[in-house]
Amino acid sequence: MKAKPYKTEHKASITSEAAIRYESYPSLRKLSIKNDYTLLKKAREGVDTDVFYALADAIKMPEKTLAAIINLSPRTISNYRDQQKNLDANYSEHLLKLINLYQYGAEIFGSFEEFNLWLRRPFWDSEETPLDFMTTPGGVDMIQEEIEKLATGYPV
Repeated sequence: MKAKPYKTEHKASITSEAAIRYESYPSLRKLSIKNDYTLLKKAREGVDTDVFYALADAIKMPEKTLAAIINLSPRTISNYRDQQKNLDANYSEHLLKLINLYQYGAEIFGSFEEFNLWLRRPFWDSEETPLDFMTTPGGVDMIQEEIEKLATGYPV
């Protein structure tokens, strides 16, 4: 009896599927700064308010909500835009870290929508969600670390 040859189909891994979906968000990719030194240097220079609006649009988050996360009022951001003024260093750093976080989240979860769902799910045996911790740059770093743990198989 002859053994039947197996057909091997190349299936894309979950990681490569996420990367393909992520490629459809070039507006965020070009704003990302992976190097901490470069990120801090750019933050000290200040980030144009258009970056804020680009992030809000890319992740489909209301501008009012995103402004609250970086601890600014939407009116202040609008005034900065009208005056063609860059955001201050602390707001710029927070915004750049959020861009990196959302970019990484889209890579790991496959889309901004899935990542946003995860951000709203309570974890750590509490009622707090990852979204609750995003109001500080340190909280953004902590969420990034938790996603890295998830990506390597550590249960969160």
